[in-house]
Amino acid sequence: MAVVLVLRARGLGDLLTAVPALRALRRARPDDHITLAASPRLKPIVDLIVSVDEMVPITEPLGLRWDGEVPALAVNLDGTEGLVELLKTRPERILTYRNPAFPELPGPEWQPDMHDVDRWCHLLESDGIAADRRNLGLVPPVAVTSHRDCVVVHIGAGAPARRWPPDRFAAVVRHLLVQGREVVLTGDETEREIALGVAARAGLSSARVLAGQQNLIELAATVAEAALVVSGDTGVAHLATAFGTRTVLLFGPTAPSLGGPPPHLLGRHAVLWAGQIGDPDAATPDPGLLKIGVPEVLNAIDKQLRKRPLPGTGMDRRTQTYRRVG
Repeated sequence: MAVVLVLRARGLGDLLTAVPALRALRRARPDDHITLAASPRLKPIVDLIVSVDEMVPITEPLGLRWDGEVPALAVNLDGTEGLVELLKTRPERILTYRNPAFPELPGPEWQPDMHDVDRWCHLLESDGIAADRRNLGLVPPVAVTSHRDCVVVHIGAGAPARRWPPDRFAAVVRHLLVQGREVVLTGDETEREIALGVAARAGLSSARVLAGQQNLIELAATVAEAALVVSGDTGVAHLATAFGTRTVLLFGPTAPSLGGPPPHLLGRHAVLWAGQIGDPDAATPDPGLLKIGVPEVLNAIDKQLRKRPLPGTGMDRRTQTYRRVG
């Protein structure tokens, strides 16, 4: 049995954009042992993909400890650092985008304006492996504590540049409470105090603050059961796409065409973006993100929540909306 080693050494959202590529690889090599090198905290979500035989942890800073047999194929779903780590395993063959640091390695040219889902599918297609970009869905995990039909307001993001201000989130929560909606606030353990502050401003019980209280699989179950997810450009937005949960998503400083819900999917997504690119590594919220005001968000939320199943079908009207704000 040949070993295929795939490296995707980034966060939750990055992993989920690679799901169609991982599934394509599984279909193309059904008898091989596919090993994914990724952050160990993502293991519960990797199990939902059902295309990987084994996971090996990537440490921080990026490092791969490999003591398995020489891979017949190594697949780099990452950048230069990932390529360096894969080359250390001395694979028989490597599939990667062209990299000026390794001019001897073949591969397609990197296209910076390509959506991440397209990027990894295109890489496999360059090697003759057919990939279905629509194959993003995950089977929802079973919730231990159900929050069915709540509105999930995810107040955090992986970088300050992508964090919409807490006072604006509080205004959103107040609006939802006036409408009689059940609301929960999510985020990681570092964002719990922010979430508690949002709840206090909005008049939401602290018992509805789930930030820092859930593991990844519990968060995934909450997103899967939600009536709506309101979020910035973060991993929770990708979870909502994977589970078919409708969303209102606030983008900046990165364009939604690069990392938002893929437009070819019949999704349930209203994406707000000011139309300007910013610095993703900035220490403060992106100016473009700040151009998205509370009224625009409330309008998008109301439109999403007015949608109802089609009579007699039990299926939702699925619309994909990209709105430019300003």
